[in-house]
Amino acid sequence: MVLFSVLALFFLQEDPVSTPPVAAGSSALGEMVHNSGPVAFAVLLLLLAASIFSWTIMFSKWSSFRKATMQSQRFIRAFRKSGRLSELASVADQFKPSPLVAVFTEIHDEYQRQTGGRGLPRNPIALERAAQTASSEALTAMESRMTWLATIAAIAPFIGLFGTVMGIIDAFHGLGTAGAATLRAVAPGISEALITTAAGLVVAIPAVVGYNQLTARLREFGSRMDDFGRELLNAIENAAMANPPAAPIPTPDESARRRTF
Repeated sequence: MVLFSVLALFFLQEDPVSTPPVAAGSSALGEMVHNSGPVAFAVLLLLLAASIFSWTIMFSKWSSFRKATMQSQRFIRAFRKSGRLSELASVADQFKPSPLVAVFTEIHDEYQRQTGGRGLPRNPIALERAAQTASSEALTAMESRMTWLATIAAIAPFIGLFGTVMGIIDAFHGLGTAGAATLRAVAPGISEALITTAAGLVVAIPAVVGYNQLTARLREFGSRMDDFGRELLNAIENAAMANPPAAPIPTPDESARRRTF
């Protein structure tokens, strides 16, 4: 629609005059931003704030996910080298940024409640539910503020388009007031209005890429937690079968009573 309007004004212009060369680079862009109307300027400020907020979220998530990955690798190595779960439980807080620690702690606590730390678990399904609950809670915590990133990625182009539409309306209103149907009269206003659309795309594209990358990392963390939960349950069952609980030693009174009967 904008292109058709510009072409129509080009063919309707009364006195085609060669336009002076526009300053290249940042000077022309800065001049157009400076000459933007109040609506376009407000839209640019809103998009700038959204861009800063989205980049803050992305840098924060990338940093926290990198720490979680490093601590998860260290925790897995410590888990596979450890001979007893109680020893690993005493040092699990050292690997706290890792979401695997929450899964281990929940399973270990449930196993302690069931058996006191020895023997096969009485209710293995409860251990599986504890692992799923811990994994879900860890993922929920890691997904915090991700909805803001998705929202910015979705609405930034429309905010920029709103500024463009309002700028074009102002340009054509000024053209009708001036009464000069020339491309030279309307082109500056349209070019200033289109800046908001470009700004909206500049804000939305990195947010979309960052959201997709972070979502892929979250799926990877979810898979790692599920795999670790199954590995931990297998380790508990194997250790319990290899070291069954010793039979209780009867007291002297019990021995005499049994011999009497």
